[in-house]
Amino acid sequence: MTQTMFTEPEERVALREAVKKLASKYGREYVEKQAREGGKMTEMWLEMGRNGFLGVNIAEEHGGGGGGMADLAAVLEESAAAGAPLLMMVVSPAICGSIISRCGTEEQKQRWLPGIADGSHLMAFGITEADAGSNSHQITTTATRDGDQWVIKGQKTFISGVDEAQSVLIVSRTEDARTGKLKPALFVVPTDAPGFTKQPIPMSWQAPEKQFTLFLDDVRVPADALVGDEDGGLWQLFAGLNPERIMGGAFSCGIARYALEKAVEYAKERSVWKDQPIGAHQGIAHPLAKVKIELEQARLLWQKAAALYDAGDDFTAGEYANMAKYAGGEVACNATDVAVHTHGGNGLTQEYGLGNMLVAARLGRIAPVSREMILNFVAMHSLGLPKSY
Repeated sequence: MTQTMFTEPEERVALREAVKKLASKYGREYVEKQAREGGKMTEMWLEMGRNGFLGVNIAEEHGGGGGGMADLAAVLEESAAAGAPLLMMVVSPAICGSIISRCGTEEQKQRWLPGIADGSHLMAFGITEADAGSNSHQITTTATRDGDQWVIKGQKTFISGVDEAQSVLIVSRTEDARTGKLKPALFVVPTDAPGFTKQPIPMSWQAPEKQFTLFLDDVRVPADALVGDEDGGLWQLFAGLNPERIMGGAFSCGIARYALEKAVEYAKERSVWKDQPIGAHQGIAHPLAKVKIELEQARLLWQKAAALYDAGDDFTAGEYANMAKYAGGEVACNATDVAVHTHGGNGLTQEYGLGNMLVAARLGRIAPVSREMILNFVAMHSLGLPKSY
């Protein structure tokens, strides 16, 4: 990290090209068809896995490509820029794959990582609760020892892709026998476990990936379902949350790239005054140019965050991962809004496919953490201001 590189390695550039080629074969039309008809991204997901794209961040000895978070984020950005974002990449290989890689036992790595890498085992992630959001200190889901098992009880909400997943990495809390206080702990829970049920949450935008409320009613899992050290503390959780924010930033940048490309194409072709395209007018050109600048800023942020994470600088990576997620969410919203406006009425038709994306892009300002909480983090940790919450 003594030198700052503003160009990516040749290997990652080639990776981007390969992903772009594959993702473009599916494109926005495939995603929208699956969403309308209640289908999934399974075909594309498994093809991405067979080509080694889903597990580029996982060690070679565990079935992955041996790369880093910067490689995985590049894969996600390219698929999103091709109109076919894979939301579950944020969850399965990035969050769950990173936590198991860094905190799991060798047996756990051998059991779960190869399937996560090739896409055959999709693992969801359950942290959010109705009354706690993502605040791990307020989570009420608990895990209690019972012989050689753990008994998990609680609820989770806004959990993505549970209907596609074979297991969920559940964030719960266990009691510290010395202090009596509750501490975070992570458990892999099969989605077919007795006592595990799910309820879909109707959302305002159409997407193949659905959101769910989970109910864990005395779900029993074996002792080796615990990932990491019971006394490991919050660092084990943030081994996955920093990648989540990096991937969220890359996801949003990919959406922004797609929207901007469509808007620019339209602005070059659409002509309503004389023989000039609408893109010749500053009222159209300047908003597009502004989005381009914001996009490149956001991309630099996630790339720096990923480089820091891959270098093992977790604290600084957390700072930049939060800023990258913030910047990505902002530019995705701005880009889709400008794209719709550039298209005029066409921007809200199904034919052009931007209206649904306008709503979906808004998610980047809310999840996995709101932009207000990111501003709190930056104010306190980057600027040294007093804690406000």
